Amino acid sequence: MRNTNKQDIIDLARRAGNAIMEIYQKDFAVYDKTDASPLTEADLAAHHILVEGLKRLTDYPVLSEESSEEDKKDRLNWDQYWLIDPLDGTKEFIKKNGEFTVNVAFIDNGKPTFGVVYAPALDVLYLGEVGFQAQKQTGTAPLERISVREKPARASDYVIVGSRSHQSDEFKTFISDYPDADIISMGSSLKLCLVAEGKADIYPRLGLTCEWDTAAAHAIVEAAGGVVLQALTNQNLEYNKENLLNPYFIVKAK
Repeated sequence: MRNTNKQDIIDLARRAGNAIMEIYQKDFAVYDKTDASPLTEADLAAHHILVEGLKRLTDYPVLSEESSEEDKKDRLNWDQYWLIDPLDGTKEFIKKNGEFTVNVAFIDNGKPTFGVVYAPALDVLYLGEVGFQAQKQTGTAPLERISVREKPARASDYVIVGSRSHQSDEFKTFISDYPDADIISMGSSLKLCLVAEGKADIYPRLGLTCEWDTAAAHAIVEAAGGVVLQALTNQNLEYNKENLLNPYFIVKAK
C-alpha cells in the first residue's frame, strides 16, 4: 500500500456512504442478481465511487462484490489489491435498520493488512492497519484507539455476537460451552468490529460469507489485537483463494 494516503481512502469510503444515504432516505428499487440476493441502486452507486476513486488514487487493481466475472478470475494473479464491498448488509439496508457498511480492504499476499468499515446511517467509522493500530470515529469526534478486551475469567462473563432468535444448530452447540453468556446482535461486518472495540469477546460465524464481506473488518480486528481463525483448522482466515467463499470462522482476542 505504498504511497497511499490513508485519509484519502477514508474520505472515499465516506463519499460512497453519502451516495448510499441519498438512496436510503427515499424509495429505492431492488433488483435481483443471478444468485437471487437483493441488489439496490445504492450498491452500484457506491461501487462506482469506490472503484473509480481507488484506481485514481493508487496503482493497485480493485476487486468488488459487483466486479465482472473476468475480474474475479484475474484476481488470482494479483499479489496486492483492493477488496471492497460497496454495501455490506443489503438486507439491513432494505429493512432500514441502519446496520450496513461500506467495506474497503487492502490485501497483501492473501492477508488483509488495512481496512476501513464505514456505517453511514450510524455515522461510525472503523479503521485498522495491521502492525499499527485500530481506531473508531463517531460523527465528527476525533479518532480514538480501540482494542479487544481481555479474556473473561468465567465462561458466563463472555459476550458473544450472534442472533438471539434465529440460532443455527452449530451456533447452539458453540454457545453451550458458555452458559449464561450474553448474546448480542448486529448486522453486516459490524459484528467483527464489536470484537475489535472490546464490546464482545467472540463472534462465531458458522455460516457462509464471501471474502469481501470480511476483509476490511478482519484487518481492523487484527490491528486491535484479535484474530480471525478458521473454525475447523484454527488457522488464520486467508484471502484470494480459488473459491471466494469463506469457511466458517471464529473472531476473538488472541
